[in-house]
Amino acid sequence: MWTNCISENLLCGIELAKRLDGEIISADSMQIYKEMNIGTAKVTPEEMQGVPHHLIDFVNPNEEYNVSMYKEDACKKIDEILGKGKVPIIVGGTGLYIDTLINGIEFSEIENDDDYRKELENIINNNENGKDIVFEKLVKIDPESASKIDKNNTRRIIRALEIYKVTGKTKSQIDKESIKGSKHNFLVFGIDVDRDILYERINIRVDKMIDSGLVDEVKNITSKYVLSKTALQALGYKEVIEYFDNKISYEEMVEKVKQESRRYAKRQMTWFRHINDIVWLSNLSQDEMVDKIIMMYEGDE
Repeated sequence: MWTNCISENLLCGIELAKRLDGEIISADSMQIYKEMNIGTAKVTPEEMQGVPHHLIDFVNPNEEYNVSMYKEDACKKIDEILGKGKVPIIVGGTGLYIDTLINGIEFSEIENDDDYRKELENIINNNENGKDIVFEKLVKIDPESASKIDKNNTRRIIRALEIYKVTGKTKSQIDKESIKGSKHNFLVFGIDVDRDILYERINIRVDKMIDSGLVDEVKNITSKYVLSKTALQALGYKEVIEYFDNKISYEEMVEKVKQESRRYAKRQMTWFRHINDIVWLSNLSQDEMVDKIIMMYEGDE
């Protein structure tokens, strides 16, 4: 089973699946949503090249979906694929999804503290520096979790603070206690790309997204749905919505999508470098990467 930490290299996963008689399971927290195609760079039927893909395009944008639900769905798909005598190949860049699978994390039910949540939301909504104030609270209490959470992802920041308020334990501590181990054996691979090259690819990708109709896609989706809190975290969508609300100009919107995408890529790589036993593939062509993965899968290296 292969985990690729850079979603742009899906073609490598498809080639791997073709050579190993495998099926792909997405580990992308935004490609789960129907109609959110351009902004999530969702694989098209033509790009799939006949390889079955799972956990893509099956949740409405107004519905919530979380990592616990993903773990359940992904484990079912893994077992189904293994039951057919095929190889499950997990491809995607959502670190929390991947960690949950390879470590067999079990999620305990932690009560909400609605009053504390409202208090934090009021700080964010009624203070010019509200996001920074709340984020700094998390940095002081749980720097490990803060290093993994997007500063603008107020939903996750508030939840991490709420967990500490309710349990007296940090989210990172609870996460470590919840690691139970997986019944599946994983080989984990990441594709290491020079930062300057990666950022240039991101800039080009964003320009292509805009040219392909991202603004119209967001307009269509928001006319039909009130986006869930999870869906609203999708890069590109929240920036276009800010443009619709006249909070930023068109040019600012495009630059902000690029900036936030670069920041996300940096956090993504930081997250994956903490995964034990990950094998980094550097300075290799697509064919060379596939050959190396297959050699390790078959035990020849």
